[in-house]
Amino acid sequence: MRILIVEDDKGISDFLKKKLKNELFIVDTATDGDRGSFLGCTNEYDLIILDYSLPKKDGKQICEEIRKKRKTAPILMLSVNSGTTIKIECLNVGADDYMTKPYSFDELLARVRALLRRPKQIKSEVIKIGKLLLDSKKHLVAQNGKQLLLTPKEFMLLEYLMNNRGLVLSRKTLLEHVWDINADPFSNTIEAHILNLRKKIGLSQKKIIQTVRGKGYKIE
Repeated sequence: MRILIVEDDKGISDFLKKKLKNELFIVDTATDGDRGSFLGCTNEYDLIILDYSLPKKDGKQICEEIRKKRKTAPILMLSVNSGTTIKIECLNVGADDYMTKPYSFDELLARVRALLRRPKQIKSEVIKIGKLLLDSKKHLVAQNGKQLLLTPKEFMLLEYLMNNRGLVLSRKTLLEHVWDINADPFSNTIEAHILNLRKKIGLSQKKIIQTVRGKGYKIE
C-alpha cells in the first residue's frame, strides 16, 4: 500500500514516514502545498495524509484539486483546528476523515487502516492462492504451513501481486505501488525481486508468478 504524507513540519513528517514504513507501507512525502498537490494529482496512492496548514497552498485547496483529477484515494486531514466549521468544509471538498493535532500514532494508524477497509479499498487481510498464504496484518507468508522468510520489499511486492490475482501488472504499475518516487525506473530491481520471490516460493508444479512478455507480471 502506498501512502502520501503532505506535512510541512519535517519532524512530524519523518516520524510518520518511519512509523508507517515499519508497518510495511510505501511512503512518499511533500513539505508544501504545491508539491503535495502535484504528487497527489499525478501519482496513484492508496491513501493520502494531508495537513491543513501548509506553505503555498492549504490542505483544503489540495483536496479539491486532487478530487478534480478524479483521484479516489481516501484523504485523512490533519489540523490543530478543532472547530466544527473547518471540519465540515474539509469533508465537503473531499476529505474522508479529520484528525485534530496533537494525536497518537496508534489512533492515526487505526484510522488509516479503517479508511483502507472502506468500499473500493477493501482487501482481505489473509489471502490464499494454492498452498501459498499471506497474512497482511501479521506480515506473514507461509507455504504448506511453513513460514517463508521474505524481506519487507519482497513481502510488499507479493502482497500487491496476490491482491491483484489474475491481472497483468506492468513494471510502471509495480513501481508506482510498491516503490516510492525515488525508485529508478531503469533499474532491474523489479526483476531481481521477482527472481528472489520465485526462488523462495519454489513451487515445482507451476510458476505461480508468471511473466507476460512485453507487458509485465501476474500471479495465478
